[in-house]
This record gives sequence, structure tokens and C-alpha cells, in this order.
Amino acid sequence: MAFNYKKSVTFRLAQTAKAHRSRAGIHLSRIGLHPGQEAVLKVLSEDDGQTMSQLAAVLSVQPPTITKMVTRLSAQGFLRRAASETDGRLARVFLTDEGRALVETVDRSWKRLEREALAGLDEKDRKKLRKLLRQVEKNLGSRTVDEVDLEADDAE
Repeated sequence: MAFNYKKSVTFRLAQTAKAHRSRAGIHLSRIGLHPGQEAVLKVLSEDDGQTMSQLAAVLSVQPPTITKMVTRLSAQGFLRRAASETDGRLARVFLTDEGRALVETVDRSWKRLEREALAGLDEKDRKKLRKLLRQVEKNLGSRTVDEVDLEADDAE
């Protein structure tokens, strides 16, 4: 019998992620950002002055993606790059005053998106969903494909 992917949890998760990104894009476009750029601002608001490599690692994206985002956000006046005081080969990224002010607007957008996404779910369901999603994230991020394939082979 063929696998009915449309009834799978992972298909629903992928569809949910697409819908979330689309709705986030609508909210973020109102404040002049693209999806993903707000995460750069949030990370720097918590730990300003990170290198591009650190940002890429924290956000789980490739270095060229961070370079593109930082370049665009710098052109908009939200970030600035400065050479590292300890290693001139490294550039550190800092929020500008405008960028720091925008973080508050990002927070409001995220809160609005959270309300929209979780409408109809009570606090108990929200807590359970967070826990389940953390577990799925851990499952997908903690092991290599080879490790998963070995486990599947052992189970047969």
C-alpha cells in the first residue's frame, strides 16, 4: 500500500511551516523586513557584536546567507559592521540605535503572529505543542542521516 503522505505528521509540519513563513512575511513586510532578518536583529539584541560565523551558527544558516542579510540590514541602517578589536580579520556585527528600536516592533509582530497561529488553543495545548515541537526539532537535528539509517537497518 502506498504511503499517504498527506496524512503524515511531517507533511502537516511542512505545510504549517510554509503557512507560518508566509504570514510572518506579511507582518514583517509592514516594518520593512524579510523573513529571517528579524531573527538576526533578535539574536544581536540578546548578544550584540557577534561575528558573521557566530550568527550563521546560532541561526543555523550558511555563511553566505548571513552575509546577504547583514549587508541588507546594514544598508537599511539597522546594523553596522566593525573590525574585531582582537582579530582584524573578523568583522563584528552590532545593532544601530535604529535597529535596537526596530527589535521592539519585531516583538510586537511576533506576538501578533503567535496569537494568530495559536487561536483556539488553550494554554495546556500550547504548552504541549511547544514540548512536542521541541522533541521533533531535537529528533531531526541531533542525529546524522547515517545514524538514522543504521538504526533503521538494525530494526529490520
